[in-house]
Amino acid sequence: MSTDTAAPGSALLLPRHVAVLLLASVATLFAGNHVAARLAFDEGTGLLLAVLVRSAVALTVLVALFLWQGKRLQIPASSRPWQLLAGLMVAVQSLCLYSAVARIPVVVALLLMNTFPIQLALLTWALGGPRPTLRAALIMTVILVGLVVVLDVPAWLASPEALGPAWLPGVAFGLGAAAAFSCALWITEHHLGAVGSTLRSLLTMLTVFVAMLAAGALQLVPGGMALPGSGTGWGALVALALLYSVAFSVLFISVPRLEMARNAPVMNVEPVASLLLGYLVLGQMLSATQLVGATIVLGGIVALSLSPR
Repeated sequence: MSTDTAAPGSALLLPRHVAVLLLASVATLFAGNHVAARLAFDEGTGLLLAVLVRSAVALTVLVALFLWQGKRLQIPASSRPWQLLAGLMVAVQSLCLYSAVARIPVVVALLLMNTFPIQLALLTWALGGPRPTLRAALIMTVILVGLVVVLDVPAWLASPEALGPAWLPGVAFGLGAAAAFSCALWITEHHLGAVGSTLRSLLTMLTVFVAMLAAGALQLVPGGMALPGSGTGWGALVALALLYSVAFSVLFISVPRLEMARNAPVMNVEPVASLLLGYLVLGQMLSATQLVGATIVLGGIVALSLSPR
């Protein structure tokens, strides 16, 4: 979720090396959250339970921030249905991303999730916004080529069983997470400008929390509320909630001092951190060819984020 831009002089910008280090640390915490999620799922933790616990802790943090800032719980009537829809899109994004993480290597899931700038640009264009520039279109093409390499599509087409039955659904969930997040971002940009960032984030997380409770009560996801089957699973569940909430809180509070327009590409460290953590914690490792593809994707995403439009 985006935050309000500080008025000039309202907050001193951090030195760039400090801002970059802070953003890289936040990205690493987000990566750790996804690695912990995979460990929790491997120990029998239900998908809905993981999202529910994570959103509950994050919601607690947001409520505290909201009260501390003395904000008013007021939202324009015309924005209410859009706010609800944005929250539901984030709920879908959370479920899809964790579903991808449960099926394929964490770094692959995050690379798929990080295609959301492409999907957002195309969605904006389809809904009457500006057409992507030629430079942006070329960068998007390079990213897609990199994804073909990192997903090892030729090998999958030649021998689908070699990558396992969960590979294709995992890829679909990863792309679905990016699509849902793109929709949430488009709604936020075009219909929620009148809603303060703290309140918008709080209501979004509240929507996710309530949606997970409802899905669990209705048993929409078989085994979705299953408890971890071991102490390791419980530890991973606690870790994913704490890592996400700490990263979210630090980012949310620090944004006015981070010069995000200039430093946001640093957040693309997340897949790199997940690659290292996935190897150290889960033993997941990509092949040399896939690593080349991942480098192409990350390079393209950074270049796209630095584009003038």
